[in-house]
Formats: sequence, structure tokens, C-alpha cells
Amino acid sequence: MIGVIASIRIKEGKLSDYLRILNAGVPAVRKEKGCIEYVPTGDIDTGLPTQVLDNQVVTILERWESPDALNAHLVSPHLREYREQVKDMVDRVSVKVLRELT
Repeated sequence: MIGVIASIRIKEGKLSDYLRILNAGVPAVRKEKGCIEYVPTGDIDTGLPTQVLDNQVVTILERWESPDALNAHLVSPHLREYREQVKDMVDRVSVKVLRELT
């Protein structure tokens, strides 16, 4: 199993449109072979002194059965469509692909 943390910074004034498009596609992603978890999240202020808040960032927490499952997701038709729909809304993207350390 692998984990993915995808952080997407959305341009000012575009967050609600972006979330509408993202959330419309979540059910299709969750049905993909090898998808264990796919959860869009946003910052919440906890008052922790080390916390960095950015309300324009959407962080997607993902778990996939394998790198092959993740790679299939990245070329899926619905993900290509999503990218096309949001390309003018996204400021930048950061992705971390993680494995468990034991």
C-alpha cells in the first residue's frame, strides 16, 4: 500500500468552483481499482503554534493498493477531464507519494 498527499493551491476567488468540480469526480475515483481512500480536506485552525494555515489549499489524502493503481488513476479519463476543467483555477500542485516505514 502507498499513501499520497496532494496539495493543490487554488487561485483567489476560484475555490468554490474548484470544489464543485473536484467533489463531482470523487465517486468515480473511489470506484477505481486499487483505490483504498480518497479524501479531499482543507485546513482547520487548531491554534497549534507550528501550524501553517492556507484556506486556498485543498489537500487530498489518498491510499492506493500499489504504485500501479496510482499510475492507472493518473491516466484515467475522468482525471484527464478534471485537469482540463480546473487548469485555470490551480496556482500550483505539490504531491508526495509515501510508503510505510517499519
